[in-house]
Amino acid sequence: MTLRKLQSEFAILSSGIPAKARELGYEVTNGDAYRDPRVFGNLGESKGYGHPKSAHKLRLARDFNLFKDGKYRDDTESHRALGEWWKQQHPLARWGGDFRRPDGNHYSFEYEGVM
Repeated sequence: MTLRKLQSEFAILSSGIPAKARELGYEVTNGDAYRDPRVFGNLGESKGYGHPKSAHKLRLARDFNLFKDGKYRDDTESHRALGEWWKQQHPLARWGGDFRRPDGNHYSFEYEGVM
């Protein structure tokens, strides 16, 4: 699969995350999506914040901010139900709550070995 096709599939599927979050009782806003290489470096390069191999650099990741009762929920546990749902949407879907250093608001596609 080409990168462009993978980006297209990710864009379509990740657009369903806010509706699912609402169904789970959360309000949602967008967080980080694309990380411009002029600021954050190319894939594999460490520049600025974030992981050098961040899927954000390839337009294959989005961060979402959850709110419940008007309060921002930045803990991974608040994202768990949404993250578990997300992983069922596609074989390449990954949730940041499963990372060695959890990043619960991160929703992405795995890209290594695909392109």
